[in-house]
Amino acid sequence: MAGPSLSLFQQQRQMMVLAPQLRQSLEMLQLPMLELRAVIQQEMETNPTIEDVTDPHEVSVDAEVPPATTDAQEGEPLDFDKDIDGLVKLDEEWRDYFLQGMENASHSEDAEERRQFLLDSMKQPVSLQDHLLDQISLTALSDADKQLAESLIGNLNDDGYFVGNLEELAVQMGCNPHHLHDILAVIQEFHPTGVGARDVRECLLLQLDALGEGAQVQLARQIVAHHLDDLAARRHKLIAKELAVSAQALLDAETFIRALDPRPGRIFAPELSEYVTPEVVVQWINGRYTVLLDDDQLPHVRISAHYRQLLQDPGTTAEVKSYIRERIRAGAFLIKSIHQRQRTIRRIAAEIVEAQQDFLDQGIAHLRPMTMSAVAAKVGVHETTVSRTVANKYMTTPRGVFEMKFFFTPGLRTSDGSSVSNKTVQDRLSKLVAEESPADPLSDQAIQEKLEQAGIHVARRTVAKYRIILKIPPSHQRRRS
Repeated sequence: MAGPSLSLFQQQRQMMVLAPQLRQSLEMLQLPMLELRAVIQQEMETNPTIEDVTDPHEVSVDAEVPPATTDAQEGEPLDFDKDIDGLVKLDEEWRDYFLQGMENASHSEDAEERRQFLLDSMKQPVSLQDHLLDQISLTALSDADKQLAESLIGNLNDDGYFVGNLEELAVQMGCNPHHLHDILAVIQEFHPTGVGARDVRECLLLQLDALGEGAQVQLARQIVAHHLDDLAARRHKLIAKELAVSAQALLDAETFIRALDPRPGRIFAPELSEYVTPEVVVQWINGRYTVLLDDDQLPHVRISAHYRQLLQDPGTTAEVKSYIRERIRAGAFLIKSIHQRQRTIRRIAAEIVEAQQDFLDQGIAHLRPMTMSAVAAKVGVHETTVSRTVANKYMTTPRGVFEMKFFFTPGLRTSDGSSVSNKTVQDRLSKLVAEESPADPLSDQAIQEKLEQAGIHVARRTVAKYRIILKIPPSHQRRRS
């Protein structure tokens, strides 16, 4: 029986490989403005031939271009005319491009000072853990117990819940689990009330215990302790029967319970507002919607004239010239990539505005369905290029600020044969739910029938899917007596 053997053979096949420059160009196309600015700043730090120009009017080429010469050390001709002429043309195009952007975007030193003052005025908020650690010093715990309490606080999540395992922590810390439980009980007395609980039921009970005695508090405590799941499922009759209370008393107790905070730690970890920088501005100019690009945050870069002169200087060594030529090529490609990125964004944004005239005039109810493949065909690029272009980009319109991906939605057929955007259907669904009777909320089937009456053909499961996307609970959870 023959054993394994090694052999060499040649195989020829075609493979698609992205060149490093092409990969860089695609990455820059996908980057939002702030990240692109950081990439340009980093490139300027590593490439000395690139410089930032405060005033694009300064972008000019004043050096005379000498004829082609020969470097004796290299032994090969250096075509300076070709290199320098290309840089001259590149500088002029880039200068004109940014001068055009300056006409569309306003910038002043006062605005920059206000922006910097706002950034300097921001302070770091106090975290939940810091707030609880400050309260440890006010307790009568021993130093050893305070260290155990600090470890327990480290196991609280942003909602204020204890997510650790007392038995495992006791083994790690070399203490009794019951003693660790007593320390957790001390933490549960801290502010905010309900912190340190291990689940929602315990959190609500801690808050009810802090409210003292009272008939309503006692009823709420019974409901939370034994019927919290039934309350969430709105099984009111079952709860009222088992607790022998009236429907009105149960309703008052439910209102009381809903006033409690199931996530007490969130007051120290508020949801941060996300700030975006729209790159595209749509304005009504001369009787039509016009697309403008905000280049105010983008550095105005050019190839340094100093290094171009060094490239022309006969006294510059061949090694230095080779390095300068390599850096200039990298810088020139960076500038071209930025220019191409801005031009692609402008063209795709113009197609979006052209297709969404009704939306800009009348709002989301008139949003037209649009696909990336259709826009790619009109612009003359690949569909993936459109996807990269609209990723993480925002557009300021007369209707507000929208992510550019917002405008790409599939369509649904209407009774008259036209198409309507799925976001338009979702908007109508939201309005139907907002206008429904609290005592008799609309079911998914009823919503489907109302949409059918409006000429929009949609399946019931699609209504359910849109309702989930909009975070609208089902009808039985929306019912209010």
